[in-house]
Amino acid sequence: MFNEAIELIKHSRYVIAFTGAGISAESGIPTFRGPNGLWRRFRAEDLATPEAFARNPTLVWEWYKWRMKVISRAKPNAAHLALAKMEAAGILRAVITQNVDGLHTSAGSRNVIELHGNIWRIKCSNSICNFKSMLSEPPEEIPPKCPRCGSLLRPDVVWFGEPLPPEAWEKAVTEASRADLVIVIGTSGAVMPAALIPTITKDKGGKIIEINIGGSAITPIADVFIKCRASEALPKITEGLGL
Repeated sequence: MFNEAIELIKHSRYVIAFTGAGISAESGIPTFRGPNGLWRRFRAEDLATPEAFARNPTLVWEWYKWRMKVISRAKPNAAHLALAKMEAAGILRAVITQNVDGLHTSAGSRNVIELHGNIWRIKCSNSICNFKSMLSEPPEEIPPKCPRCGSLLRPDVVWFGEPLPPEAWEKAVTEASRADLVIVIGTSGAVMPAALIPTITKDKGGKIIEINIGGSAITPIADVFIKCRASEALPKITEGLGL
């Protein structure tokens, strides 16, 4: 399977990557689905919806502060670094990610499209106030308030029931439409509309390489399926590409 994947990459003109929580799990960041996923321990509607924030912003912020602390201790793993290496070599054109941890950027990837936002970015909950800012560490006081209008600040991430950021989605669709190969890594393929990205490439005649520790909703349409941890598979692929 590795040789087949390497040959596909070598003979492709426009390669992109589409990543999910699985690529960051090996950096110590819990996934949301799966046997030990966060949604088996917490209710999404209590912590990751606009209604939850309106009902109890302190509880929501306590959860996000905990997640920020977990993410702050995490470092990019070999899979993140391999993708950055492929981009630097001109092989990989973009990383489209469902993750909000910022690890692709920390690893050195430059063209990163964050479909679900970034946990370190905050924005005002007042729809007529456009204040946004980046945090370097979790906020001390919660819930934090907007320095511009005094409304509550919230994490700039996509919650259940919210649309994807239009600009990020448009960029992702453009990249997926250009691509003739998408490397899908560590995603369940269950979260819409983000999970449509590989299908867009496939529908235009492109190929799919999937790297995952188990099958996903993407597996039935994958041309090559590598059942392996991303931190093992991607360095083998970069080595096979001579990087």
